[in-house]
Parts: sequence; structure tokens; C-alpha cells
Amino acid sequence: MSHEDQVLYQSPLGQGTAYVNTYDAGQLYPIARNLNWQKRGIDQTSLPFAGEDIWNAYEVSWLNGRGKPLVRLAEFRIPASSSHIIESKSFKLYLNSFNLSRFDSEAEVAALMVRDLSAAAGAAVGVRLIEPDAAAPIGAFEGRCIDELDVEIEHYQPAPELLCAGENAVTESLYSHLLKSNCPVTGQPDWASIQVSYTGPQIDREGLLRYLVSYREHGDFHEQCVENIFMDIWQQCRPESLSVYARYVRRGGLDINPYRSSQPGEAPNLRLDRQ
Repeated sequence: MSHEDQVLYQSPLGQGTAYVNTYDAGQLYPIARNLNWQKRGIDQTSLPFAGEDIWNAYEVSWLNGRGKPLVRLAEFRIPASSSHIIESKSFKLYLNSFNLSRFDSEAEVAALMVRDLSAAAGAAVGVRLIEPDAAAPIGAFEGRCIDELDVEIEHYQPAPELLCAGENAVTESLYSHLLKSNCPVTGQPDWASIQVSYTGPQIDREGLLRYLVSYREHGDFHEQCVENIFMDIWQQCRPESLSVYARYVRRGGLDINPYRSSQPGEAPNLRLDRQ
């Protein structure tokens, strides 16, 4: 068994789990990002992209000093340059561990989350707790949806050779709701919408759609899928600038939304209808 396989199969994914309802930072299970970077030949000291992973949590609760439950939504921003991703089931178990723990203030809860998540990720993680009535409204991707293109599909494993670009330079955003990948351990489906924004030689839209659909039977984490999509477009189509933003459908009270870009900057936390 490879080192990567050992890391995956030692994680909480696919295993019977005792749910802990009192605060326990030990529930978090980090996975090194360089497991994927090494396969792509990416130098972790000089990443070809910037970005972040935006996590939204909808099942966050704890007790105040008098034992009364409080409920919040939460936004977590993990830098794409951090040394580790956090395995999603372990993240859920960690949040669940707050459920029967008492805290004197919301600020105390947020400070604990910043400390624990930053330690697990290996970089400063942003944490924002949100009252349920203050949740962001539903939005939509800008640009052109390519899902109605009448294409024949033959590949259901990543096929970067499907990507190509012409000679005319454009600035545009294209998006699709047809991205699907699978959990690399359990095989459960992960559904997403994805936006590709770029300046450079015009990307063939039919080829792009075929390529995105080619992830349909691929097993990988959300973050790694988006990094690989970014790198394939970057290498095959050679745009001057490129951003790839995926909004994954919620699972277990969490949605994960990786953003990778050739330009530094913060992605909007744009909640879509299907999320």
C-alpha cells in the first residue's frame, strides 16, 4: 500500500465512528497537500496558483454558560498554500464535539476554532460565525453556462487532452453544473458547479465541457480536483490569467468550495441554489 493510501485509509472516512459531543480538537485529521502536488510536479515552495478553500458549516452549536444551546452558521477560509487539507468527516466530528460543551462567549468558541484549525492546516485559518437570520442570500455564477452544448461524451476519467484553445484572445467566464467526482475512500459522489474565468486564447467550449465531465468517475478530494483542473487548463490552454472556482453540494452539514487563481485575491463566498 502506498503512503498516500495509508494516509487515506487511516482517516475517519469509511469507518465506524463514535460521535463525541464534548469539545475535542483531536477529532481533526489533516492530510498533506503535497501528496497531490508531488504527482503534478508542483514545487510547494513556489506554487503556480493562489487561492483558498471556503468551507461553510450549517450545523454549528454549543452551550452558553447557563447550558442554553446557541446555533450558528460558520464560514472557514483555509489558504491554498497551507501544508494540509482537513478531511471533511473529521471536520464534522470536530464541530459536533462542541454540541454539549459550555463556553462563556461566542468569541471564545471562534478563538478555539481559529487555533485548532490553523494548527491542523498549517496556516492561519479565517473563522466567521454567523447568526442564522444573517446568512448570505442565494447567488449565481456570472458568465456563460456551457451545459446545453450538444456533445458526445466518451471519457469518465480526467482527460486533459480534450482541452484546447484557438488564436483569438478573449476575457470570459464559463461555468457548468455537471462536475461530479467521487470520494477517494468511500466512493460516494461529490456534486459541484464550477466556474472557469480567464483571459487568453479562447478555450474550446465543447472540449472544456467534455473535460469537466471526464471527472465523473474520478476519486479525489474536492481541493485536489480543482487544483488539477486549474493546472490542466493552465498547461493545455496557456491563458494569461485563470481562476477556477468550484461550489460543491453540501454533505454532512458542510460544503467545500475550492478557489484557485493565477492572481492573488479573495473569492466571494457565493452560495448557489443547489447548495
